[in-house]
Amino acid sequence: MDVATTTATANALVEVEHLSHVYRKGGAGEQPVLDDVSLTLKDNEIVALLGRSGCGKSTLLRIVAGLMPPTSGDVVIEGQRVTAPASQVAMVFQSFALFPWLTVLENVELGLEAQGIDLDERRQRALAAIDLIGLDGYESAYPKELSGGMRQRVGLARALVVHPKVLLMDEPFSALDVLTAETLRTDLLDLWCEGRMPIRSILMVTHNIEEAVLMCDRILVFSSNPGRILAEIKVDLPQPRSRLEPNFRAMVDDIYARMTARPSGKPSHGVFPGTGIAMVLPRVSPNLLAGLMEVLAAEPYNGRADLPALGESLHMEVDDLFPIAETLQLLRFAEVEHGDIRLTDPGKRFARAGLDDRKKLFAQHITTYVPLAGHIKRVLDERAGHHAPASRFRDELEDSMSEEHADRTLRAVISWARYAEVFAYDEDSGVFSLENPT
Repeated sequence: MDVATTTATANALVEVEHLSHVYRKGGAGEQPVLDDVSLTLKDNEIVALLGRSGCGKSTLLRIVAGLMPPTSGDVVIEGQRVTAPASQVAMVFQSFALFPWLTVLENVELGLEAQGIDLDERRQRALAAIDLIGLDGYESAYPKELSGGMRQRVGLARALVVHPKVLLMDEPFSALDVLTAETLRTDLLDLWCEGRMPIRSILMVTHNIEEAVLMCDRILVFSSNPGRILAEIKVDLPQPRSRLEPNFRAMVDDIYARMTARPSGKPSHGVFPGTGIAMVLPRVSPNLLAGLMEVLAAEPYNGRADLPALGESLHMEVDDLFPIAETLQLLRFAEVEHGDIRLTDPGKRFARAGLDDRKKLFAQHITTYVPLAGHIKRVLDERAGHHAPASRFRDELEDSMSEEHADRTLRAVISWARYAEVFAYDEDSGVFSLENPT
């Protein structure tokens, strides 16, 4: 270990050391979620864990908090290995997680009461936290009387009132509307920059690239399946930051490019985990796929778009835009690389075609490039009655993936096949057929 590494470790508030986590789910075997993740969190910094849903960000946050044990590796906070809920941290969740029968004041006091703090100090600290986050005057209100933004402020006050050293935030703004999220985000940054919060560092999970660049000192970009740290990006832009500044836009573009880069420059055949029929597929409707192709084919894109600009114009975040773009790539209707998306020739033909021709083209592509769709079609073709129970294919999927992923994958294929009229599925009987596919 060199001198620089030794110094960095010595100054670390939180150290995550070679951490891996595996979910074990019955017949699906082991599902790796995190693989050999190491990171540090230092004093006076905000660090983002950035990645798409399913890359293990929230799992990592819960392990850091001591709410669940890792399969292997360690979390160390100020030299102490975390083996139980850590007293040095507090957490703000995506959902507001308030007790509806308690007032704002009582919800905020709850953590202090659990610590055995006496009533007078508990009341004084809770009132101070409520005032700090801008809810003075709402102490006697119940959660049902508050807007979503106010409820999340209560959650923030409840976390801050215990004076944690580290504040963990799991997508704290994602359940809010755009304007409310922006207001709360700005207020939180103001409190942080003014040094008014009783915390030393913040570790936050987000899938919003602009949010990460706007708030954080460092960004750890995670790949998926399993989650690994793909890149560490230092954000040197001065606060307050503007989304319109060229340096801000350049950093956003760079992160998009990193998240869509092809490994080793080899052709990509889809970024979904698994191979063959065991490929885990997202639930993306054919209407969304067709809609994005139409948008890309029209002015001003003319078949090619910068993903950050496209996401901004469509008001779509990474978790909304990437599954659509990557499904188009899987189906060979588009190519996604270096932060751009480009329609292929079939994608351009699809955008120009009428409904019947679109269905035929879509049918060709899902049976050719989606192994499960081709497999179901072959089984139906080979059977005399052209029928097969869904359980036959679900059992095959669950040999290599969880029940949840198997159900999602099967329903994705059902939706695509119905649109393309490749085969039909009867929900009541749970049977696939070639009879009057709709």
